[in-house]
Amino acid sequence: MISKLKAAGAHEVIQHGPTWQDADAYLRKEVMKEAGSSAIYAPPFDHPDIWTGNSTVMHEIAAQLPTTQDPSVVICSVGGGGLFNGVCQALDDLGNTSTTLLALETEGADSLHQSISAGKLVTLPGITSQATSLGAVRVTQQTLDYSLRQGGRVKSVVLPDAEAAMGCWRLADDEKVMVELACGINASVCYDGKLEKIMGRKLGKEEIVVIVLCGGSNVTVEMLAKWREEFGWVEEGLRKGKGEVPSEITASNGRH
Repeated sequence: MISKLKAAGAHEVIQHGPTWQDADAYLRKEVMKEAGSSAIYAPPFDHPDIWTGNSTVMHEIAAQLPTTQDPSVVICSVGGGGLFNGVCQALDDLGNTSTTLLALETEGADSLHQSISAGKLVTLPGITSQATSLGAVRVTQQTLDYSLRQGGRVKSVVLPDAEAAMGCWRLADDEKVMVELACGINASVCYDGKLEKIMGRKLGKEEIVVIVLCGGSNVTVEMLAKWREEFGWVEEGLRKGKGEVPSEITASNGRH
């Protein structure tokens, strides 16, 4: 990742901590303090301009759909909430009142799910998930507000890292697309009947399901192979006819 940033024009890159949250705290408390008035902070997710920029993805999708039919489901992973906020903003702008938005998180990085359960913002004590791109210990207030709106359209879903990893290698197998765990969690719900279990109903062939694929930078072939070796029991359990994978899908609607 550091080499990619330098290739994009960065003069120097400081790596600190195992998660985004650690790096962000170090940046604000140490690096920016030393830089003084010359420091400029660009928030990665907590700013309306970022939400508006992210919202364009849904406008593009709407323009590319073959019909005027709204998607039945949009699947979006949540870290701090910048992408999620943009998707919600776009659905409002498009006048979409029927689409269910699945907010996907991994166990150990589920600050939104815990906030919804508490009815207020919750700060996680730390990030234990390997999906470090989702490593925000606290989502934005706007993210929680969107999740608790009237209508029951947002459904929070939490899955273990093993499921996210499975989504990564199956997406690579089926679509020849490599993504990191933060994105693989989105693809994972579309395998082995998980999506219909989460929705609580059968999905018709005519219904439109949108999977937002994000987070494909920090992944290599070697990482995919490692995840498959570590978490391959997920797929093997299904092949052997054991039914549900030995992990629980945690899902809940926002309180509306």
